[in-house]
Amino acid sequence: MHNPIKILSIDDEPDIRYALKAIFDFEGWTALMAPDVPAGLKLFQQYQPDLVLIDYHLPNINGIEGVRRLRNLSATVPILVFTIDESQEVANRFLEAGATDFALKPIKAPDLISRIHLHIRLLESQKKPETLEELPLAKGIGLPTLQRIMEFFQGQKTFLTVNQIADSTGFAYQTTYRYLQYMVSVDLAEICNTYGKIGRPKQGYRLKNQARKENYLQHASECG
Repeated sequence: MHNPIKILSIDDEPDIRYALKAIFDFEGWTALMAPDVPAGLKLFQQYQPDLVLIDYHLPNINGIEGVRRLRNLSATVPILVFTIDESQEVANRFLEAGATDFALKPIKAPDLISRIHLHIRLLESQKKPETLEELPLAKGIGLPTLQRIMEFFQGQKTFLTVNQIADSTGFAYQTTYRYLQYMVSVDLAEICNTYGKIGRPKQGYRLKNQARKENYLQHASECG
């Protein structure tokens, strides 16, 4: 992440909040501190933190309900729970509510820092580019050609062969094939194989985000 990592900590103990802020400041992270769940939810909606730490024992609204409400705001943000309770029952309740990980009190700075780094790396690895400009273009892949092929795919619901796509876009077969393989590798497109009685299987392509919720046998017949 290019911007400083924002971490929201929800804990009713001032000493804990002070200690956590010192750790976050040392690591160069932005600290968002809240004494209870309502204040934490407001900070979450305002700043959209990259990770949340929440205590189990909180006033009025406990950590389990806090995790549940946070998860309603974001399905992906890592939520780490602080607790002195090591029971499996409590752990299961937190997992059901949507917690990502646990850390036992008293807090050990090296362990906490390594956990935070781990979850941020996992989150970054799962994050997909939102625009073509954010894609890591491979050697031999140019943005204008990629955009032209993407534009051609818009509105196409069936799988199309390389020849069909090349003929429609005006690109050479080899160029079209190379771009389609790249699109598959970055999860922009998917492949469908149709197996005939003889010969090699035909491959069809379509945009991943236009894939309909059909099983393989149902959509295989649509390949060109």
